[in-house]
Amino acid sequence: MRLAMAGALSLVGGIGLAVGTSRPVSGRAQPASVAECGAMSTPQLRTTLYFGLARPKGAAVSELEWQLFLRDEVTTRFPEGLTVWEAEGQWRRADGVVDHERSKVLLLVHADDTASRTAVRGLIDRWETARVCATS
Repeated sequence: MRLAMAGALSLVGGIGLAVGTSRPVSGRAQPASVAECGAMSTPQLRTTLYFGLARPKGAAVSELEWQLFLRDEVTTRFPEGLTVWEAEGQWRRADGVVDHERSKVLLLVHADDTASRTAVRGLIDRWETARVCATS
């Protein structure tokens, strides 16, 4: 038990360094350089998509199915980059019952243009569960 606790503490102590860098991470926000993030020559739009993982009938979307969707649909439309995280969502149905559902949240930062909006709409149309909420 002590060995496990010591290992956990040493792991926590090492969190002060960012993964893949030797630069310490501080609590203060630091501006990113153009070399790290790229120059923004056009206005950018942040779109957040919430993909429900429950199907109306049948098994939930598996991690493999999500990864294939991410590879085949999302990355092909937004190859510049994206961020994904897992979430647990809930909402009140018309009958007052609160439903819960596992979700994947997809954050896209993209040009504010027709092509990007069409690409976002394509993702929503291709998602098989029909449960997608989008915010921009």
